[in-house]
Amino acid sequence: MTMRAGYAHDGAETLGVLLTNLGTPDSPEPADVRRYLKEFLWDPRVVEMARPLWWLVLNLVILNTRPRRSAAAYRKVWTAQGSPLLVTARRQAEALQTLLDAEADRPVRVALAMRYGNPSIASALKSLEQAGARRILVLPLYPQYSATTTASTFDAVSAELRHWRWLPELRFVNHYHDDPAYIAALAQSVKNHWAANGEPEKLLLSFHGIPEEYFLAGDPYFCECQKSARLLAQALQLPNERWQLCFQSRLGPKQWLQPYTDRTLQALAGSGVGKVHVICPGFSTDCLETLEEIAIENRDTFLAAGGRDYSYIPCLNDDAAHIGMMRDLVLRHTQGWRPGADAEELRQRAGRAEAMGAER
Repeated sequence: MTMRAGYAHDGAETLGVLLTNLGTPDSPEPADVRRYLKEFLWDPRVVEMARPLWWLVLNLVILNTRPRRSAAAYRKVWTAQGSPLLVTARRQAEALQTLLDAEADRPVRVALAMRYGNPSIASALKSLEQAGARRILVLPLYPQYSATTTASTFDAVSAELRHWRWLPELRFVNHYHDDPAYIAALAQSVKNHWAANGEPEKLLLSFHGIPEEYFLAGDPYFCECQKSARLLAQALQLPNERWQLCFQSRLGPKQWLQPYTDRTLQALAGSGVGKVHVICPGFSTDCLETLEEIAIENRDTFLAAGGRDYSYIPCLNDDAAHIGMMRDLVLRHTQGWRPGADAEELRQRAGRAEAMGAER
């Protein structure tokens, strides 16, 4: 009897953790940026427009103009090791692997994937399959749920698994916008920044925007951003006049969630607010939207409008408290999944299979 592909009767079962983020181009060159933007902007979860019309706009207009501008922005933040998002995401995955190795009651394999670009979700799932993962937890590093991010990740996972004959058990973390450990880690990062830089007159909490019509159609993202912001302000014991929520990264002529970050900064400077700090609680990892748009572009906006002191508070990245929160999420969401067979059971299983004619 020939053994089915990719299976060994004495192989230990592994708990798979698929850690995902949005993605990044392979380089800051226009050709790689164009390839990345094409994959990202063609996702119907990201742009909800009739496909024929959107194909024309995307391929005849956007992809002929935006890649060069975006490449220039990526070059401002690119490091010697590569994309800031990918470099940090790898450190996050390695640190999470270390914590889970120390605490989990079974072998664990953490695989990193990007929704767009590399490493792909398909390749990461394949690596988990090869590691013997019969149970997989998908952990998208988006604190607040949105169809444009979290649901799109589910789409990509499902698209890959449609080609698998033997599906793993699957669980999916939808959000963690109000998780106490997440809020505590954010609050501590703000306190650490203030200890080094002093407190601002105003703390802005800038979240990535989505078109307003997505929210009106039922996307809970706006509400979850509001809750994260409120809980963080409470943890910092900030009165209402000391903080404000806003939304960044809008694209195109449609109305997006408001207030807009850049216009808020202009208004604050115009009203006499001189010192502002900005944190981005919807981003788990620093990337183009935080390092270039917020730390550079919006700083220039605030100072040009008359502000005097502007500071960006980095994402949680691979901070120990952040990784510890991820570990807790994994352990919580995998409760009830019993450990796989021990060494003796695996040996007996292989012996029974061999007695029935299976090849080793």
